[in-house]
Amino acid sequence: MIRLAPGEFREKLIEAPGTILDVRTPAEYEGGHLEGSTNLDFLGGVFGQEFENLDKNQTYYLYCGSGNRSGKSAQLMVDAGFTAAYNVGGFQELASAGFPVDY
Repeated sequence: MIRLAPGEFREKLIEAPGTILDVRTPAEYEGGHLEGSTNLDFLGGVFGQEFENLDKNQTYYLYCGSGNRSGKSAQLMVDAGFTAAYNVGGFQELASAGFPVDY
């Protein structure tokens, strides 16, 4: 599992567009999330139920509140055979770096 800093994430997203997964709770997601992201709650078990249904050959960028849940989620994906799953850290860090946010 690879951790990308916001600048690295921005470059990688241009080079390899992919799906952005927000693994925070639905309440956290509703409070603000990256534009175009999909919510798959790690703590509530939704991520664990759904991630294996995703295409293992696609690129995924995962974030949460701090980078902890997204790191665990990305590692689960890598362990399950996903070829490109990246932990891109915490929501506030990404929002502060200028990534577009929806509410």
